[in-house]
Amino acid sequence: MTLDIPRIEQLVQDGVRDRVYPGAVWAVGNASGTTAIGAVGLLDPTRPREPMRLDTVFDIASLTKIVAVWAVIGTLVEKGKLQLHTPLGTFWAEATGHPLGQVTTHELLTHTAGLPLRANLKNLYGTDPQDIRDGVLHETLHRAPSEAVEYTDRAALILGYLAEYLAGQPLDILAASRIWEPLGMTETRFGPLHPDSVARCAPTELDEETGTHLKGTAHDFSARLLGGTCGIAGAFSTLADLSRFLQHMLAPTQAAFGPTWIADSLRIRTGELTPSRGLFWHPAPGTDLREDVWVHYGFTGTGMWISPKQQRWAALLTNKLYFTRDRELLTTARGVFRALAFERP
Repeated sequence: MTLDIPRIEQLVQDGVRDRVYPGAVWAVGNASGTTAIGAVGLLDPTRPREPMRLDTVFDIASLTKIVAVWAVIGTLVEKGKLQLHTPLGTFWAEATGHPLGQVTTHELLTHTAGLPLRANLKNLYGTDPQDIRDGVLHETLHRAPSEAVEYTDRAALILGYLAEYLAGQPLDILAASRIWEPLGMTETRFGPLHPDSVARCAPTELDEETGTHLKGTAHDFSARLLGGTCGIAGAFSTLADLSRFLQHMLAPTQAAFGPTWIADSLRIRTGELTPSRGLFWHPAPGTDLREDVWVHYGFTGTGMWISPKQQRWAALLTNKLYFTRDRELLTTARGVFRALAFERP
């Protein structure tokens, strides 16, 4: 397949024109590296002399679930430290005797654990991190495990806690030492960011308390409540770093998670339940399984796609939250971007 780069460039530029986002960066690549790349628009609409750049730092929101939680959990599984189908209560004292104890890691990764659908951490548990952890791990289930596929941020939060328990280190250190540093992701980290990086950071939503757009501080309220680091969100990254991550998924080395974890994750793991899911990844909307295109999105306007069958990856990073929380226009743009980036059978 020959990429229609002019059409991709026009699509992404149209998003700026239509105020879907102030600016965006994108890339398409394979196991060897990046084959096409671009940047359009502005970092901040109020600063017309500051264009969106290829090295812009983005609040990647729920892509944190992939580049931190999913990746770290993969290393634990591959080293035999964690079995996907073992109930948590049989080896994790914090879950033993509580509803979560009957849940498995597999159910958390497929969003079939029956957890409450909203995080709602402050209202339910207050602001103390230990109280929040205790509350989340001891909460009543919303429904029986493996009964339905229901996306919830709590799955990644719990998996982050689980990784910390099994490895004996905080999630930010685990992600950096096991994933980001080995893969050369030198600009990926949990916030709040150092002032030197904030200057290159794409601003997100208007913070009503300060009257300014969030920049270098996570948009996700749960991440901010927990000091910037949690399984839900909170990581910041660049197009180059995410490209390295995706390239590794097509040509994995021993530096981080390996081919077995990738293959096990990028296949349907939810049986007849709908919507279909792999392990945190899910089939890209508008595709069928023959295309083998998998995706994960971030609420701030970020997205990553991967196709082992086609040996191709793609990323589209925007700061659409600067304008609105409405997702309709971005959803349409993402669908067209994916169609241009990947083949159809």
